[in-house]
Amino acid sequence: MNASAPHSSSDQALLQLLLGSKVTAIADVIVLMQAIDNLLPDNDGLKWFNLLYLNVTLSIDNQSASAWQDPGWLTHLDVVFAGLYFKAISSWLQDGGNVPSSWKVLLESRFTPGIDRIQFALAGMNAHINHDLALALLQTDADLNVVPGLDSAQHNDYEQVNGTLESELPVALKFLATGLVGELAQDTGKIGRLLAIWNVRAARDFAWGFADYLRALPGLSRGFALAAQDQMTGVVGRSLLLMVDPVANA
Repeated sequence: MNASAPHSSSDQALLQLLLGSKVTAIADVIVLMQAIDNLLPDNDGLKWFNLLYLNVTLSIDNQSASAWQDPGWLTHLDVVFAGLYFKAISSWLQDGGNVPSSWKVLLESRFTPGIDRIQFALAGMNAHINHDLALALLQTDADLNVVPGLDSAQHNDYEQVNGTLESELPVALKFLATGLVGELAQDTGKIGRLLAIWNVRAARDFAWGFADYLRALPGLSRGFALAAQDQMTGVVGRSLLLMVDPVANA
């Protein structure tokens, strides 16, 4: 395990949970995220990204299959996508240097005091969408032998998810900001300021275009492009975690 990063007492249990779980369906994704939520302590920033991810996954899963034009493609994408998140955590716990820079930003800061739950949650969304989503799209399209265009059923479903996330994300962040046991929190507008820095629809639209760009690149050039994107994603993640609430510090 990586000795350079702080670890909670539950990290070994978390690693065993991840290594012992087989994720092949959305139900598996939800069960594993729920187990992670139950395992992680409240002072672990990873808990708040995981809970945000769990809540939006449940919201999308609760929509009827008839709402989608190609539910098989979308389900496969969601499972592959979640698998990259689980892999990032397990890789960090086994070898902290063997994870993308975009994920290191969150994982190195898991126990840093003074960072709000919503900042951890959005830093994780930033890493997962801006780094992982293009890779998940490429893997899904390769697995299902499809290259969807902008007027395809697959892209229409993808855009529908964008709309769901746009409406659900502020609600989910408000839930994290006000606490889980009913305590009140002053609304300083921080959620709005964070979402002004990081926009979920813009990030997902970029990921779709980036996947198309990567698809045409040979191996070495693809590696360079991914490395550059990873570094930029890490910069955005740091800005999300370092954002100070001017009202709280007035």
